[in-house]
Amino acid sequence: MTKTPLAVLAAGGTGGHMFPAQALAETLLEQGWRVKLSTDPRGARYVGGFPNAVQVEVLRSGTFARGGLIAKALVPFQIAAGTLKAIGQMLWDRPDVVIGFGGYPSIPAIGAAWVLRRPRLVHEQNGVLGRVNQVFAKRVNAVAYGTWPTVTPGGVNAVHVGNPVRAAVLDRAGAGYIEPGDYPMSILVMGGSQGARILSDVVPPAIASLPMTLLQHIRVSHQARDEDGDRVRAFYQENGIYADVQPFFTDVPKRMSEAQLVISRAWASSIADLSVIGRPSILVPLAAAIRDEQTANAKGLVDAQAAVLMPEEAFHVDTLSAQIQSILTQPEAASQMARNALSVGVPDATHRLIALIETLISKET
Repeated sequence: MTKTPLAVLAAGGTGGHMFPAQALAETLLEQGWRVKLSTDPRGARYVGGFPNAVQVEVLRSGTFARGGLIAKALVPFQIAAGTLKAIGQMLWDRPDVVIGFGGYPSIPAIGAAWVLRRPRLVHEQNGVLGRVNQVFAKRVNAVAYGTWPTVTPGGVNAVHVGNPVRAAVLDRAGAGYIEPGDYPMSILVMGGSQGARILSDVVPPAIASLPMTLLQHIRVSHQARDEDGDRVRAFYQENGIYADVQPFFTDVPKRMSEAQLVISRAWASSIADLSVIGRPSILVPLAAAIRDEQTANAKGLVDAQAAVLMPEEAFHVDTLSAQIQSILTQPEAASQMARNALSVGVPDATHRLIALIETLISKET
């Protein structure tokens, strides 16, 4: 009897790591694989979108980016404990391949695969290699890149596959764009799980500053952190702007496909969704990002004239309002931006990643 192949996906921390892992899990299951997700307690909060057939294994890990001296001192022991548990799990149920998607929660599974010499690779979503993937780049069989070009360490098997997008995004791939006009228009505002405050500070007054002839047609979907939600919601209401304000949208693909304009951080997963669905955007890279990876992520859309890049130092109410007005009052130009976004999309990224996985496995057998 042929053994059903098993893939262990290691991800966590933020939706940016989890979304491509979810996309890969969906397709692997369709192709008859068994799939396990290895994550930590923080990453376990993002597993709601994964198919029920995915077995979730929660392992201890840690990060040096948060906590005091004692918490940071415990990180190596937490990672070691998680890795030992992962080794035991892989000895009991031998994976055919282990794929890491970055972030500290991926360390135990990728570390265990390295110890046991199982076929393994990491997928880097951003335009700059993350810390964890930097550590493992020379300890895996391949590094799959979602954003290209990305600086790669010497001697590494680097392959550009694109960023996998979820089935819900693929269902909206290339959805017809309704250009701006004298009818209800939608603006989608996304800050991600980190760094959304500046969008909550600047976007509402920028929209409120638009000419009434334009403002009367606008509807807003605004993703705001819990601590900002009430004030953002109140501002829109006080200015007579219809707005749906939530900390997290479970139907981003639907909202994006219905939007005339998207204002967003330049998370790799957001860039992938924008380029597969095809929408004009204003992108605001996270200034606090140590490697400035979000500027690198945005480069493809900006170079294709599908997006306007607004660094935080230039992200002010007046300048943003002018950009919004420019896009929403030039229908043909907005439509061209949508088409340009599609030109840089990689809708088959998941299948490219699976082809790389199968190549690695065949070399090991």
